[in-house]
Amino acid sequence: MSWVWTNFGLIWSLTLSQIWLSVLPIAVAFVVSIPLGYLASRNRTARSILLSLGGILYTIPSLALFVVIPVLIGTSLLDPTNVIIALSIYGVAIMVRSASDAFAAVSEPVQDSATAVGFSRWQRFFVVDLPLAGPVLLAGIRVVSVSTVSLVSVGSVIGVSSLGFLFIDGFQRDFFTEIWTGIVGTLVIAAVFDLALVFAGRVLMPWNRQSTPLLERAIRSRPPVMHS
Repeated sequence: MSWVWTNFGLIWSLTLSQIWLSVLPIAVAFVVSIPLGYLASRNRTARSILLSLGGILYTIPSLALFVVIPVLIGTSLLDPTNVIIALSIYGVAIMVRSASDAFAAVSEPVQDSATAVGFSRWQRFFVVDLPLAGPVLLAGIRVVSVSTVSLVSVGSVIGVSSLGFLFIDGFQRDFFTEIWTGIVGTLVIAAVFDLALVFAGRVLMPWNRQSTPLLERAIRSRPPVMHS
């Protein structure tokens, strides 16, 4: 513990870097996967292409991707942007399947009811499809969150600042306290992110605390819109 207190400034700096490098890819993965997942749920060909592409991208070793991206976009090897882009790719590869399954799970009778009472396609998406797909989307982004937090540490191999530095430095010095500090720090961040997502899900999807049929009945009970 004395080593931890003595080097608390370094640990805190690496923790903040780990958080920053994790938050952006998670957010990007969620935003990008929503339209892609919706498209995949509505078009069988698009689903096959997107899911296959996602599976291929996720099989690329992270270290190799960290090295290839600078060559493709012209950044330096130590630029954190490389890690953010790579982890965003992995996040989308995971999340697009969850998003596709989430939107495909919305029952057709509910969608038909929404259309019958006058919802436009976009209104139905935001008022019906997205809320009902929310629980599955939340489960998917939680997986992306844990995966991203763990993969950030790999960036330390190429010199990008994160808690992974403690793994490498501790291994080189055969100092297990430093290694365990990095491991515990990464686990804590992953746990905090997961709890934050669960809390956000409860706040943004209060209907899910009871049951989704409540929302379905609310849609069906809306008076129909008469078109001229």
